[in-house]
Amino acid sequence: MTGQVRTVDGRVAGRRGQETRQKLLDCLREMLSTSPYRDVKVIDVARMAGTSPATFYQYFPDVEGAVLEIAEEMAEDSVGLKELVEGKSWAGKTGYTTSEELVDGFLAFWRKNDAILRVVTLGAAEGDKRFFKIRMKVLNSVVGPLTEAVKANQAKTDKSVDPAAVAGALASLLASAAEHSKAFTSWGVKVKDLKPNLALQVYLGVTGKKPPK
Repeated sequence: MTGQVRTVDGRVAGRRGQETRQKLLDCLREMLSTSPYRDVKVIDVARMAGTSPATFYQYFPDVEGAVLEIAEEMAEDSVGLKELVEGKSWAGKTGYTTSEELVDGFLAFWRKNDAILRVVTLGAAEGDKRFFKIRMKVLNSVVGPLTEAVKANQAKTDKSVDPAAVAGALASLLASAAEHSKAFTSWGVKVKDLKPNLALQVYLGVTGKKPPK
């Protein structure tokens, strides 16, 4: 853990305090993976962490405040998604490999953070600007570099192409596919079949061309 960790009243937490705070966050994260967000109570998180509600309130104003802490950490980690696109080649077979790696990496990130992303998506949909900002930070990790990739690959030759619009549409496609993985299963679509079809759409969107055989 880096930097100073403070309690709700502004005091700097010591090593044990930081460990307790992190344990509360870890327990909350685990509970979000098995329980609906609105059913999670402070007393349940505290009990799971082996401490008291009073201790929980030393570090967080409420469950939502702790959820936002987890969401902010997740959003910081999403910056790594840029590396899947930034500076990558989109030419020929190498470009299709870039598309495949983006799909794999994006879906893996969403799967790893599925519980907190469900809460973030819900909060954003309900108009909470804090959750909306976090969701946009995650999506912007790929929208920014994808916009530059579209500019470099087809915007100069096709003036009807809006790089930011294409990039935003591709990021939304990936997020929607990641969020609705169970729906794909109910449609008889296996993950191994979903990935290459998503990679095809990404490659087409960035280059305007069919992938090489």
